[in-house]
This record gives sequence, structure tokens and C-alpha cells, in this order.
Amino acid sequence: MVEELQVPIHLKMTLTIKEAAAYSNIGINKIESMLRSPNCQFVLYVGSKKLVKRREFEQYISHKLMI
Repeated sequence: MVEELQVPIHLKMTLTIKEAAAYSNIGINKIESMLRSPNCQFVLYVGSKKLVKRREFEQYISHKLMI
């Protein structure tokens, strides 16, 4: 039997879109549209999967008044 390691969201380097939505209280659709932006600094592609770079995402949000 394989044990699945549970890492708290605030310690992860990258987040899934669902984790980023739960972490930031921003909707999944809004995060997906932000990740599609050509100059998005917090997207990481792993094959065809999109992940959110947590630190860069936090910095992006901290400098915005409106998304």
C-alpha cells in the first residue's frame, strides 16, 4: 500500500487550479482565464497541465486592487 503524502497548501511550491481557488477565494474560471493570459508570471506548464506558482501568485494578488 502506498501512503499519499499530504503537504499543506501554504508549503507547496505549485498549486492546482482548484487548490489556488480554495487558497485565494478566487473562482476557478477566473484563475483559468488569468493563466491563459500571454504574460502570466505564475503559470507553470507540466505537459498540458497548468499549475500555479504559489509565491508568484501571492505577489500578483498582493499588488492588485481589482482582478
